[in-house]
Amino acid sequence: MTAASKHDVYQAIADPTRRQLLRLLAERELPITEISSYFPISRTAVSKHLHVLSEAKLVSGRKAGREKLYKLNPEPLKELKQWLSFFEQFWDNKLSRLKHYVENENIDGLKQVITKPGDLESKE
Repeated sequence: MTAASKHDVYQAIADPTRRQLLRLLAERELPITEISSYFPISRTAVSKHLHVLSEAKLVSGRKAGREKLYKLNPEPLKELKQWLSFFEQFWDNKLSRLKHYVENENIDGLKQVITKPGDLESKE
């Protein structure tokens, strides 16, 4: 990836550390020193993750004295939500099928497994 190219929302959220950063910044604005304290990685690594999120416009930073405070910008996540909403039909279908299986077909299988208490005693 060249220096001129930007990260999009999908690339930005692909990394689990960046997803954790988004959750953390959803709560409140934080300086990088405090953000870094939540992760087992270096401050430089956190800064690089914040840079990717910033390129995707998922976070923004503002100067406050000597520090830079970062906060979540949820707007670009709407694009992701719209894209994922198309696939909900498949999830809903699978959940409906599972519900039907659990409520109907699985009961027949359970009836075959359940036996009378006397059947469990060993016969010698």
